[in-house]
Amino acid sequence: MNAPSVSPNSSIADMQDRRLLMDRSVPGHHAVALPEPDVPVSDLPDADLLRDVGDLQLPEVDQLEVIRYFTLLSRLNFSIDTNFYPLGSCTMKYNPKLNDQMASLGGFANIHPLQDDVAVQGALEVMHELQKWLGEATGLPAVSLAPLAGAQGEYAGLLIARAALEARGESHRNVALIPDSAHGTNPASAAMAGLDVVVVKTDEFGNVDVEDLREKADDKTCVFMLTIPSTLGLFEPNIIEINQIIHDAGGLVYADGANLNALLGLVKLGDVGVDICHSNLHKTFSTPHGGGGPGAGPVMVTRRLASFLPDPVVVQARSSDAGPRGYRYRLYRPIESIGKINGFHGSFSILVRAYTYMQSLGGDGLRSVSENAVINANYIQAQLRDRFDLAVDRICMHETVLSGKRQADRGVPALNIAKRLLDYGIHAPTMYFPLIVPEALMVEPTETESKETLDRFISVMQAIDDEISSEPETVLNAPHSLPVSRLDEATAARRPVLRWQPDGD
Repeated sequence: MNAPSVSPNSSIADMQDRRLLMDRSVPGHHAVALPEPDVPVSDLPDADLLRDVGDLQLPEVDQLEVIRYFTLLSRLNFSIDTNFYPLGSCTMKYNPKLNDQMASLGGFANIHPLQDDVAVQGALEVMHELQKWLGEATGLPAVSLAPLAGAQGEYAGLLIARAALEARGESHRNVALIPDSAHGTNPASAAMAGLDVVVVKTDEFGNVDVEDLREKADDKTCVFMLTIPSTLGLFEPNIIEINQIIHDAGGLVYADGANLNALLGLVKLGDVGVDICHSNLHKTFSTPHGGGGPGAGPVMVTRRLASFLPDPVVVQARSSDAGPRGYRYRLYRPIESIGKINGFHGSFSILVRAYTYMQSLGGDGLRSVSENAVINANYIQAQLRDRFDLAVDRICMHETVLSGKRQADRGVPALNIAKRLLDYGIHAPTMYFPLIVPEALMVEPTETESKETLDRFISVMQAIDDEISSEPETVLNAPHSLPVSRLDEATAARRPVLRWQPDGD
């Protein structure tokens, strides 16, 4: 590989006026000049409800200064529009602007969740079609779009499992078997659903330890929660045997579909024996949720579990007043539903974005999403395996988990590698997860990054490894080129500064 030359970024902020807006204040400056009111002026509330104007300390700045200040702030934000984020599908995968445009259409953006079904047929049709696409992609045809995020999809799936087992007279089943490599939300969701968590070991190859699972699956097993591909970025080669063990014990199999972008068009979870799964639409289907939201985590189940889905699902029904198309869509509560898990019908704008993404790509395009995601992750893994240890030395799926143990043994832990990446304009990957991997660096390039971008990231990682040998203090004290340099993270977390204070105070 001909590695491109790399060097740390010169921060934009080094060439910009970084003063806070309050510090730019000059007495007498104004951003706007308001005309005299042409309506009667209302009386102010009682004086004891008002603050003294002098206490507000509002900045006095002109309009151009305001524009420059907020434009600078926007340029200091990191986003997928500006550079590479090496844990892409979780929060920063490329989001085609077309998806945002579709979600912003008045017929979608301006409707109300309490409108009558007849008045929102277009929106319901989108939801119905999305249910069908998700059912087809996962091999689990019964779908509810109600969950607002992946964790809520997990919770809904576990409630479905409990309800289904109680309906067949097996309410004593109160154990969730969960691998030690699972997403952290899995045991939390199980506990919220009233289940006791029993951990299943991972074997030396990164797979579920089948014999450990066999010993722990019994008449108390409610559900086995399997993240597939796992948080190690690996497919489970024993998936059919594992599912058979759980079914023979009388339990159900729940698949955490957060990493579905590795399986589209390649594997249908329902076909290998999974009973329930969820999908993070905001991950696999393009809507970044960096900063905490919004998200969408629809839950998909087998036909025999359809009656337990959360309320509502969208169904297609004949109706005498359906119009020329001869049918209409309506919201429906399944007969044994676990009930509502949020106020309305899910994150509708995210559903529109996901539907747009699916329709734009089509079936062949969605398959290429997974193929390219897998190729990209394996390319990074192959190029860096001589510098970094691998969590498991085998072909990965959508992400590779590197270990910085070699670098830590030379005195520079993985945390410092992540911080040094910032100097090169690359966001840090997820760190120290999975917990079973020492000095873990989880890298997920997604399908949308070019080989040139991946080559630069590889070169940067190699350059940092060289720095650890030649000038370790540079890495230990990183970042150097950002507006905020090395933080005292413990103090920042315990005593955060949340308000502006004038200099000297």
